[in-house]
Amino acid sequence: MSGKRGRPSKAEENLDTRQILIDTAVALIRKYGADHITVRSVCEEAGLSIGTFYHHFKNKDDLLIYFVRETSFDRFILGTPLQDIAGRVVELYMHLISRYLEMGEEFMKHFYTTGNKALSAYMGEEDGHYADGTVMARCEQEINDAIGQEVLRPDTDAHRLSMDICTIVKGCVFEWALNDGAMDIEKTLSRIVSSYLTPWMR
Repeated sequence: MSGKRGRPSKAEENLDTRQILIDTAVALIRKYGADHITVRSVCEEAGLSIGTFYHHFKNKDDLLIYFVRETSFDRFILGTPLQDIAGRVVELYMHLISRYLEMGEEFMKHFYTTGNKALSAYMGEEDGHYADGTVMARCEQEINDAIGQEVLRPDTDAHRLSMDICTIVKGCVFEWALNDGAMDIEKTLSRIVSSYLTPWMR
């Protein structure tokens, strides 16, 4: 049921069409991978018009980035003390990873691909800064707090460390996918992040 980019029909307005589109995208990602998702394929599978899609999302990437931007990480309350900065950073990233795991192994394996431009945009930076509310921006804030509390050395480059940690996380997720989910992501992430941050500890 594809159509123009106009308003949703009256029948569609009575449905939770945004959630239907999201649920349909999850199902298609599990089946075919994020690289193969198109606006038309989501609408056809959901039985909704293209106009309805554009009522909720700007484009395909806007839909895909929902899965990583759904939660604002600047408001998370972390239980790990700042003195254990490695553990605190891992706890932070596990909030994001756990969200993916809740959607199933196939979703996670097919979402983390080189062709997923929405994920690349979210986990990247613009003009040397991370977007507000992202897990990377919160990670950088935590590292800066650890520097201020003399947990990390004063010459620590918080932005550089947060970039490297983001790369470590992506590598762990990719390795997990290669091993069909057999790897303990949290345990592996904790070990690598701890080893990485050790030289910067005071």
